[in-house]
Amino acid sequence: MTMRARLTEALKTAMKEKAAARLSTLRLINAAIKDRDIALRGISEKTEVSDEDILGILGKMVKQRQESARAYEEGGRLELAEKELAEVTVIEEFLPRQLSGDEVENAIVAAIAEVGADSIRDMGRVMAVLKGKYTGQMDFGAVGPMVKARLS
Repeated sequence: MTMRARLTEALKTAMKEKAAARLSTLRLINAAIKDRDIALRGISEKTEVSDEDILGILGKMVKQRQESARAYEEGGRLELAEKELAEVTVIEEFLPRQLSGDEVENAIVAAIAEVGADSIRDMGRVMAVLKGKYTGQMDFGAVGPMVKARLS
């Protein structure tokens, strides 16, 4: 089942169960995907985003909400932080399992070997391989410094 179909089914279920918070989050996801679909119309011949693109959108949404929750907590707005974290929980249901630290290390070593990287100049190619294979499964903000450390 495609990501788009999974999201549609989850939306229908949330409507039937009258789960307002879940429904709201699922509608936000669909809106973000439709925005990307519209943006692609003028640029590409593709009419819909791929599952990999959807995973990227979801990953970005999780990161945004985590940052917002952190800011709300620092500002003493705990009710808003809880709302953001509840949205993160719903979004993460559609993301693949996150890789453990050891699995991330192994993936980095494999990507470096695959590209044949030997200096920091090859970091972009290594990151491209990792993003192609592990979109939604690792935090690339944290992986970047790890790759850089291995290549220096």
